[in-house]
Amino acid sequence: MNVTATEGIALWSLVQHASLPVQLVIFLLLAASVLSWTMIFRKWFALKSASNVADRFEAKFWSGSNLNQMFTEQSRQEAHATGMASIFVEGFRDFKRLNQQSNIEPMDVLEGVQRAMRVALSREIDYLETHLSFLATVGSTSPYVGLFGTVWGIMNSFRSLGLVQQATIAHVAPGIAEALIATAIGLFAAIPAVIAYNRYSNNVERLVTRYEIFMEEFSSILQRQAYASRES
Repeated sequence: MNVTATEGIALWSLVQHASLPVQLVIFLLLAASVLSWTMIFRKWFALKSASNVADRFEAKFWSGSNLNQMFTEQSRQEAHATGMASIFVEGFRDFKRLNQQSNIEPMDVLEGVQRAMRVALSREIDYLETHLSFLATVGSTSPYVGLFGTVWGIMNSFRSLGLVQQATIAHVAPGIAEALIATAIGLFAAIPAVIAYNRYSNNVERLVTRYEIFMEEFSSILQRQAYASRES
């Protein structure tokens, strides 16, 4: 049997012989680690997809496409519209509705459009930030949960040490090793979650900034159209 396999068996043996609270801590941290890795991969695909969708929409929007035609196309797939497309659809829908009213000022039209786009932006931010709070929780609490398991295991080791007449390192070493596994697993769960949370939070912030810039530019276009329609 190779060294790696022997070490794996030894670690599993330590977990098996750990006290019940330490075992519960270890399995709780392992479950948190599995869930956080699942969220990490799902979030990576979601943010990658959102960035690609934004790139495609911006390229089409600034290529000089007719806004009415784009609105018709995006409205047909409104259930699947996300990101800038969703903001565009909500804003342009309100623009068409308000701009048809002859007794409304252009600035009032623009304010209505901006409100609709801000609501759509809030929905997009909520979607982009999904699971980030879970990663933050795992990253911030896992080391302390692991530390709790370590303290409990060491406490039990020293308690058993007081029951023997001649204390040696051999009496406490297994118990301390069991306890330290909890800290190691806590760090194993926390470190990827913290790294992913920081990276994804930055990605979300950059996407939201792109959405806000698009909203400002789109509002300027609609403002010009609103004034032009009143003058004609």
